[in-house]
Amino acid sequence: MPRRLRRRAAVAGHRRGRGRGGTGGALAFAAGPSGERCERGARRHGRGRGRGRRTVSVGPGGPGAAPTAALSPSRLGAVLRRALWWLVLTVTGGVRRHGQLPPRGCVVVANHSSHADTAALLAALDARHRPAIGAAADYWFASPWRRRVCRVLAAGFPVRRTGGGMDDLLSMADELRAGRAVVLFPEGTRGADGAVGAFHRGALVLAERACVPVVPVAIAGTDRLLPKHGRLRSSPVRVRIGEPLPPTATPKDARAAVAALHARTPAEPPRDSPVRRRVASVAASRLGLLLAFVWACAEALSWPLMPELLLGVACVAVPRAALRLSFAALAGSLAGGLLALQLANTGLQLPAPLTTDRMRAEVRQELAAESASAVRHQPWNGIPFKVYAAEAGRADVPAADWFVESARARGGRTLTVGAAFAVLGLLLCRFRRHYGAYVTLLGAGFAAGLSLVVAGWS
Repeated sequence: MPRRLRRRAAVAGHRRGRGRGGTGGALAFAAGPSGERCERGARRHGRGRGRGRRTVSVGPGGPGAAPTAALSPSRLGAVLRRALWWLVLTVTGGVRRHGQLPPRGCVVVANHSSHADTAALLAALDARHRPAIGAAADYWFASPWRRRVCRVLAAGFPVRRTGGGMDDLLSMADELRAGRAVVLFPEGTRGADGAVGAFHRGALVLAERACVPVVPVAIAGTDRLLPKHGRLRSSPVRVRIGEPLPPTATPKDARAAVAALHARTPAEPPRDSPVRRRVASVAASRLGLLLAFVWACAEALSWPLMPELLLGVACVAVPRAALRLSFAALAGSLAGGLLALQLANTGLQLPAPLTTDRMRAEVRQELAAESASAVRHQPWNGIPFKVYAAEAGRADVPAADWFVESARARGGRTLTVGAAFAVLGLLLCRFRRHYGAYVTLLGAGFAAGLSLVVAGWS
């Protein structure tokens, strides 16, 4: 049969079979009249894009997959965005992915309950798909700064919600055929109760027009991480990628697939330690602030254990209280330092366990040469703060000068240590059940370090 007659017969067959889409999985769209149309369109698209691009290599998924030989600017941006959001979500509780996208381009449809959903998908989806996020034009593209943030940090493209949105979606068909993943939230807005709402049909129309599969994805935990109209807090995030649906799938099919995945994607917080919960309840209260102040004040007078040890225990247990605890410890240290200076100036000598004569001799030399600014050496040489405070009183260092210089030295050290332990607490969020072992290791490490310092100054 001549080629023209065969083509006419195929078109007639397609018209007779229009609307009969398969539902048998990722490759169902390759069978039947509509599948033949998809294959012919993909071949024509591949021939058209291949002209003048002989150096472009084929990715692991065959023709249409993202190139792997060279790192294009768009793929480099995808790599950087994935690294950025993976780091952010790791600090705020961690992100885990189950499943993976098909090798070629696809339309990703996901449930939507938080602005953090975009970050979760960008962190979980492979950069080789160069995911592009459909964003509400009337919100994310309403001002220049939001537009820049959305394009740079989320690879967003505008989708109008008041007319013309279908044209915005269909403009991404060529990107899909080139192997890109287009991420859409078919609910159109964030849900408030955790249930998956009704899906609009735009995502499915785009998939059928581009002849690419529809991939359902469920996101859990973002409603805790960043609730609607709420504040950012720590929570683990889970992303589950389902089996691809054919491009002829209906919005009802896609919603059912996402809802089933969401039901299988628990976002319960990790198992916790009873010790951590008790420590956190105290550290987050006013009693915790008082304890940090008194501990640091006592250490500046006579107590042998540094306030940084308390921060290491409390800030890891409850990172959100780290700033308050650090300032309370700093205030106690400065108050204790002033009191120690005044007591030494009157001739009163307080007990100073775990200090040596060599420490005191070194501090006297520094004070004679630099006066109050000698305390800047304290965060680095291992000599306790109480030694500097007592020797400064004996050397008649002015109290005002001492307060200013010790605030600089102690402030930088205490706040930095508190912030570092807070970050550590966020990174170890998923291992909270091992908090007791962490405290044991921290105490052992502190004891070993203190022994080495004392031995070094003996």
